Amino acid sequence: MVKIGVLGLQGAVREHVISLEQSGAEAIIVKRPEQLEDLDGLVIPGGESTTMRRLIDKYGFMQPLKDFASVGKPMFGTCAGLILLSKNIVGYDEPHIGVMDITVERNAFGRQKESFEAELMITGVAEDFIGVFIRAPYVVEVGEDVEVLSKHNGRIVAARQGQFLGCAFHPELTDDYRFAHYFVNMVKESNKM
Repeated sequence: MVKIGVLGLQGAVREHVISLEQSGAEAIIVKRPEQLEDLDGLVIPGGESTTMRRLIDKYGFMQPLKDFASVGKPMFGTCAGLILLSKNIVGYDEPHIGVMDITVERNAFGRQKESFEAELMITGVAEDFIGVFIRAPYVVEVGEDVEVLSKHNGRIVAARQGQFLGCAFHPELTDDYRFAHYFVNMVKESNKM
């Protein structure tokens, strides 16, 4: 059984744990950088990206997260997690973890009151996945190695680059575990290499 961490600093941590467990993985809430050493994969949940960055810095997670990525371990960022994984953020000079060759725009679908749900076609996952968008970012631009997995109204809302997976919505806030299952399979494949 693969062991997948959920970065436990902010966001829907418990919901991600449930979705990973329902998808056949052992899920661990990660509160300390040294916990990363025992993991096969990592989920970075939604929340507020600037707050999450402050907490990542405060608890000494930045270099361990970059090291985790550099050894080829899969990472899945949802909403704020997508922002943290991206190499470019519109209006910002520096990325956070910066491992996915994408450019994102924060709060691109509007503020909290403009939150919505939409049926999405996600390549390799589902034809009818309900995406929950809460102050969601979207991907403005992707590098040549990035596979676009889903769009909503012409905007990229899910993408994959090698061992990195990101989406603008919150798959953990539904009872549909197909996207979590997709990530668990990525981790299993990565373990075979």
